[in-house]
Amino acid sequence: MAKQFNVPPVVFPSGANPGAPSAGPQQRRLPTAPFQPPKSSNPGLPFLSFDVNSAAASTSFSAAPQFPSTVGGGGGATGFEDEPPLLEELGINTKQIYQKTLSILNPFRINHHLHEDADLSGPFLFLMAFGLFQLLAGKLHFGIILGWVTMASMFLYVVFNMLAGKNGNLDMYKCLSLIGYCMLPIVMLSALSLFVPQGGMVIMVITGLFVIWSTRVCTGLVVELANCGDEHRGLITYACFLIYMLFSLLVIF
Repeated sequence: MAKQFNVPPVVFPSGANPGAPSAGPQQRRLPTAPFQPPKSSNPGLPFLSFDVNSAAASTSFSAAPQFPSTVGGGGGATGFEDEPPLLEELGINTKQIYQKTLSILNPFRINHHLHEDADLSGPFLFLMAFGLFQLLAGKLHFGIILGWVTMASMFLYVVFNMLAGKNGNLDMYKCLSLIGYCMLPIVMLSALSLFVPQGGMVIMVITGLFVIWSTRVCTGLVVELANCGDEHRGLITYACFLIYMLFSLLVIF
């Protein structure tokens, strides 16, 4: 004898029993086709699923963007011609550097007015040239040169301001500029030492002349540019002589 089980009725999502009669055509759900992209109007480009011509015609942007010819309501056009030179933006005045260099070359007629506006572009150029000539001689002194210039500027700054007291107006930036520009004779000595035998009397005499040259120029500039500089000319000369004698030792040894 077969045993019968009570099976619960199955409820479909549509809410209709497949065994029951259909209530009407309005309850039938028609199957929908999967998504298909529209056919391309360009038979040569089958991968394009849109009409290029219609898309270009329907866009609201123009082919060439229009830019205003004036800025801020001005009457003239702006461009790269109105931009200042790169060296001027960096604060490098090549004409001023050239004039200061010429003033150092004449130790008997120093134009101190040119050095009232201090800068570090010329001194950095001279120090790099000095290091390059030392490198050609087989001596790697770039770090030593930059370090000694910094210490020499601090030494001159401290010595002069201690002598001048409250009247001292020589700042650290101007000390770096003056010592750097007055390094030009030492740079020339470094270039000349490449062609002169080392350790002889000739190089010693030439070194002494170039050290005196640098000392005279630096002393004259410090005395003219600083207040109360004339009262302490002897001590300033001694300090400058020690500074440039120290640099000359890098050349002859």
